[in-house]
Amino acid sequence: MPKVTFVTLDGSRRTIDATAGDSVMATAVRNGVPGIIGECGGNVSCATCHVYVDEAFASRVGPPGDMEDDMLDLAVSDRRATSRLACQIRMTDALDGLTVECPQDQP
Repeated sequence: MPKVTFVTLDGSRRTIDATAGDSVMATAVRNGVPGIIGECGGNVSCATCHVYVDEAFASRVGPPGDMEDDMLDLAVSDRRATSRLACQIRMTDALDGLTVECPQDQP
């Protein structure tokens, strides 16, 4: 079972067992991670699951798709090179140990 670590708004780290195939957003919402809202339910239409992917995992996660890229431009928090929408990152065994940071300005 792959694990994902969330760096929450207060800087603490929370590591959660994720189900392979589930999105990082679904994992966060199901486990009450503060800073990941997922208002649109993973439909790439709100950017309330914006996260910063740890540099060590950026190439494994890959770049955002076109729709996600557009949504990231509308995110409340500053966009970074490793910005992604958590709803678009599917957990796999290859992503075991993934770390994502929740932006401070998430609505």
